[in-house]
Amino acid sequence: MLGRLAAKRLQEIRHVFRQSPPQAARSFSTALNYHLDTPDNNPDRPWEFSDKNREKVKEILSHYPSNYKQSAVIPLLDLAQQQHGGWLPVSAMNAVAKIVDVAPIRVYEVATFYSMFNRTKVGKYHLLVCGTTPCMIRGSRDIEAALLIHLGVKRNEVTKDGLFSVGEMECMGCCVNAPMITVADYSNGSEGYTYNYYEDVTPQKVVEIVEALRRGEKRPHGTQNPKRIMSGPEGGNTTLLTDPKPPPCRDLDAC
Repeated sequence: MLGRLAAKRLQEIRHVFRQSPPQAARSFSTALNYHLDTPDNNPDRPWEFSDKNREKVKEILSHYPSNYKQSAVIPLLDLAQQQHGGWLPVSAMNAVAKIVDVAPIRVYEVATFYSMFNRTKVGKYHLLVCGTTPCMIRGSRDIEAALLIHLGVKRNEVTKDGLFSVGEMECMGCCVNAPMITVADYSNGSEGYTYNYYEDVTPQKVVEIVEALRRGEKRPHGTQNPKRIMSGPEGGNTTLLTDPKPPPCRDLDAC
């Protein structure tokens, strides 16, 4: 019985792989990762670093021994992504592979492993909601829902005006100020690229941040709770109001 079921399943898999790549990709979209050529994302579409970024490429490579320049793949991909409006076409990955003298597959492996690299288009303002436990306990799902409803998109979709997209990121490392989002600003290319945290957000505040960005305004980043200073307690400290005295073992004159 199990043998017949296994043989039937194998036939189904073989049938899928005999189909065209798009149809196969749809059938196994949760298990396999395909690159499908499109008019704006294919190996034949020319791509190269801008004149200013070529100087940055040289500066990045200067941090690595010449026989280990493949170690520069991540910062070079990051620079390429900034230049290309927040996402990496396959031709940009090929350009990086050529610079560091590795097979393109070595660069694809990096770009597909790290969630910081986007291989499809994102908005000029890419909004990332922290989805790790502390932020989730503090309402990150409500934050994401408020953004998606306000913008009229699903997760990882881009708004019709090309300005916004919403994604998820795991732990942004500021759990004390949960919940939080980050805004990757690609609106001015690599020259004006910024990546800022907005902490202690609420559904209302993230909508206000979006509308400020739409108007070309940049709200102060960091905590959005006016009663807090950075990651300090709301209302100010109630203990440790003065500098503590060091223990005797730290007093060099007493040793």
